Amino acid sequence: MPHLHHYKATTKWVGNRGPGTVDYKAYDRNHDISIDGKPVLMCSSDPSFRGDRTRHNPEELLVASLSGCHMLWFLHLCAANGVVVTEYFDEAGGVMEEQQDGSGYFTEVTLRPRVTVAEKSMIEKANALHHQANKMCFIASSVRFPVKHQPIAIAAVSEKI
Repeated sequence: MPHLHHYKATTKWVGNRGPGTVDYKAYDRNHDISIDGKPVLMCSSDPSFRGDRTRHNPEELLVASLSGCHMLWFLHLCAANGVVVTEYFDEAGGVMEEQQDGSGYFTEVTLRPRVTVAEKSMIEKANALHHQANKMCFIASSVRFPVKHQPIAIAAVSEKI
């Protein structure tokens, strides 16, 4: 029997300028996401949709969730397989296609992890473990678009020739 995990978040709209949603331009898209015991995430819509560019938007958070989930699984798999990671950096990006009716969907997300491993001999295994991390990632397994990877692994210290 599967083990179920439950997650909660509270979203509060804070963008009412007074008249509410009397028309499309009368309100801000700002909202706060609260999760018990954690800092509040100040969010809005993407600036393309009248959002506040200084706040996080749902699309960015989806890309960040995929990146973070992949990294956590990758680090776990490296630890379990004798690959010592000393640094991890990912410049992830996603593509969303907007339809004429205003709806949209992601067509892909590409993760670009740059990983530093302790020894040159670990590079090949580190790069291979990204494939397994993608299969294990809870978030990647939940989306209906491809999550691609362009990993680069380098050794922390160069070996003398």
